[in-house]
Amino acid sequence: MAFERLIRFVAGDGKTYYGNLTKETPTVEIEGSNVEILSGDIQSGLSKTGKEATVSKLLPPIEKPNIILCVGLNYRQHAEECNLAIPSFPTIFTKPPDALAGPLDDIPIHKDCQSQLDYEGELTVIIGKDAKNVSAANAPDYILGYTIGNDISARNFQLPVSVSGGQFGYAKSFDKFAPIGPCIASPVVIPDPQKLKYTTKVNGEVRQKTSTDDMIYTVAQIVEHLTRGTTVRAGTAIMTGTPSGVGLFMEPKGFVGNGDLVEVEVEGIGYLRNRMVFEK
Repeated sequence: MAFERLIRFVAGDGKTYYGNLTKETPTVEIEGSNVEILSGDIQSGLSKTGKEATVSKLLPPIEKPNIILCVGLNYRQHAEECNLAIPSFPTIFTKPPDALAGPLDDIPIHKDCQSQLDYEGELTVIIGKDAKNVSAANAPDYILGYTIGNDISARNFQLPVSVSGGQFGYAKSFDKFAPIGPCIASPVVIPDPQKLKYTTKVNGEVRQKTSTDDMIYTVAQIVEHLTRGTTVRAGTAIMTGTPSGVGLFMEPKGFVGNGDLVEVEVEGIGYLRNRMVFEK
């Protein structure tokens, strides 16, 4: 494989490149560092060039995808805090391409989304080649690697059912409501996605702390379900669900406000650091 930890970035010459981080690097230290440039792209393949460039701005590790696929209610402890029955198949919703944001981006929050704004830290899978009718056993062959996501949610548009009709997509699809990054860690770096610890913090306070072994449906089972009779294109991001500890189920409620900093960290990958900025 051409990379250990794949990033996308703008260099000092103003051009956008893929690069390889050879070791886990604090996200805020990636900007300003020198990295190895890779040629090609996710769809056609990546290769080493032997050249380096300085990271001026860190971008989402994938270009704008056709779609962002998301799994709801996929951690047992989260299902318990929601007091919801575990479904027979993964619960699926989507986010549009413009929901994508970078790992250090500020997130603009529309005035109608500010009253019940929530976070959902999630392990995120990146598909490496077009996939259809993939069995769970063969799923690893289609996975480029793993990154971090935050499924930002405007709960006032999600609940109650009388508001949303039981549909999650609208509440989670506003521009930049899907920050991911900082890199895509290869399966060499992350050999078992079901043995990862991660945390979500708001202004430094730990809100979510879990291991992916609490998942109801594994990464491989999710890939099998999503590709059943359906083509999932290379470069697609799959958010695999959030653990317990979201603001909605805290007492008092733990919704995030203007200027709040939300950080999601997954071992071996790094962290997101996004500030919520309320629009007037």
